[in-house]
Parts: sequence; C-alpha cells; structure tokens
Amino acid sequence: MAEMQEKKLRTINGLVITKSGNKTVKVVIEHRVRHPKYGKFMTRRTKLSVHDEQNRSGVGDVIEIAQSRPYSKTKSWRLVKVLQKAVNL
Repeated sequence: MAEMQEKKLRTINGLVITKSGNKTVKVVIEHRVRHPKYGKFMTRRTKLSVHDEQNRSGVGDVIEIAQSRPYSKTKSWRLVKVLQKAVNL
C-alpha cells in the first residue's frame, strides 16, 4: 500500500475547431475505418469538449488531450499540451 501505481492516461491528438466559452474548446478527432461489406476506407469524426484551464489553445491548433474526471455533462477530457500552433495567413 505504500507504493501507488500511476494510472496510464489515455491520450489522443486532435484539431481545435471552436473556442466555445471560457476554459472550453471543441476538438475533432478523425480516424479511418474500413467498411465491413465493401472494403472502402471511410473517414469518421468525433467531436469532444475539452477543458483548457489556462486558455492556451486557439482555433486551428493541434493539441494532445487526456481522458480525465468529468468537468461537466459533456466535458471529460483535458488539455495536456499544444503540439502545433495554428498558422495565421
């Protein structure tokens, strides 16, 4: 009991699509799946609400997020780090 094992966090990378309110961003995760009958690869998207404590990310940034405790009804992911800032043209 003296030693506590650290829980392995589930982390994924995603693209910020909207900055919705204070300390919250919406992130889209794209993954490719194969159609079970026809075999064609399709792109599937998942939109997640992410908790951003210091408001570090903006629209267009690529970020790393980790699963965490529920912050609200729809928000149970948190920002780990910003991998790539958006390029403003």
